[in-house]
Amino acid sequence: MSSFEIHGGKRLKGEIVPQGAKNEALQVICATLLTPEKVTIENVPDIRDVNKLIDILRLINVKIEHPTSGTYTFQSDNIDMDKLESESFTEAATKLRGSIMLAGPLLSRFGKAIFPQPGGDKIGRRRLDTHFFGFEKLGAKINYNYLYYTIEGSNLQGCYMLLDEASVTGTANIIMAAVLANGTTTIMNAACEPYVYQLCNMLNRMGANISGVGSNLLTIKGVTSLKGCTHRLLPDMIEVGSFIGLAAMTQSEITLKNVGFEHLGLIPQVFRRLGIEIWQKGADLIIPSQEHYTVERFMDGSIMTISDAPWPGFTPDLISIALVVAIQANGSVLIHQKMFESRLFFVDKLIDMGAQIILCDPHRATVIGLDHQHSLRGIRMSSPDIRAGVALLIAALSATGTSRIDNIEQIDRGYQNIDQRLRDIGADIERIN
Repeated sequence: MSSFEIHGGKRLKGEIVPQGAKNEALQVICATLLTPEKVTIENVPDIRDVNKLIDILRLINVKIEHPTSGTYTFQSDNIDMDKLESESFTEAATKLRGSIMLAGPLLSRFGKAIFPQPGGDKIGRRRLDTHFFGFEKLGAKINYNYLYYTIEGSNLQGCYMLLDEASVTGTANIIMAAVLANGTTTIMNAACEPYVYQLCNMLNRMGANISGVGSNLLTIKGVTSLKGCTHRLLPDMIEVGSFIGLAAMTQSEITLKNVGFEHLGLIPQVFRRLGIEIWQKGADLIIPSQEHYTVERFMDGSIMTISDAPWPGFTPDLISIALVVAIQANGSVLIHQKMFESRLFFVDKLIDMGAQIILCDPHRATVIGLDHQHSLRGIRMSSPDIRAGVALLIAALSATGTSRIDNIEQIDRGYQNIDQRLRDIGADIERIN
């Protein structure tokens, strides 16, 4: 198990290019299973979760080439469906939450999907009911024997469905199942995150017929086959938000290159509410060095509340970052994590570092800002999941003294070569194996 050793308290300066979007990558790579033709995907991040998914596709006999950095080609013209019941597939799929998105394209094209309970972050209950509801509405039969989910549906039929929640992966999976179904499928309360927007546009270039792209009402007219295409991933908006938080906490000047501003939604606005200056210059964002940043209050004078919500609301993946940024703000903030009941439990590490945080319950924490009057102190801690891990890393980079973060494999799941990229802008961080 590897660790990061961080000597904090240093101001950073430089440019960072955000990696390709992790969550988009997991969806569109699975979508390559929908055609026997070659699909090229560009700007693919070199991170553990994406690499694990690529390895899973190799297991089931997808032909994969990696001609240049960040670019992969996938050709699924000879899929070995028997491998879905192999020990190697089971072991790989149980380690990756994104493996659930193999179900939709396999069901759509081959009439059957078999997979174990997927893995992923331990951030509370993450049910799969929305995925299965959509498959059943299309006519599939689902069986679960505590080891495997088996989904069968050789003649999927389009239908109307109202999703019980705007699940991003659930919506993506249902879309991929519906594109080759007979007739028309209408999905109400669909997730409309940029990841789903990108997936739909890619599928349309492959020959699908999806309208309402970017909205919560999708209409999918089934087609008989799909062709190959070339697709480029968006910049990762979670990385963009993470580096905004890093700049504020370390009082650094950082330029984020080619951020895809039109796909960031409320992210810049929420960090501005925390008092962070963010300048847009063309395709870039500049976060200047600030000695202090003051939290806004609501018009009636009440405490600022930051909460997550389905798109276009503030993404839950940045709640941990917003909480850490609030530690050194001038003012107090209520952080409300609505979607996952275990995502705030990492705050005990921040309290040990000297943060003033009151954990109200599993979903809410009140942060009393230190206004950079007192520095956090370095400690030894462990990364519980991807986003909390990076939040702890940001805290460590701002702290006085030395911190050590164990279990950094969690961070590597979502952030490409993060230690080297931070060293390039002046951070004192070392990977210890």
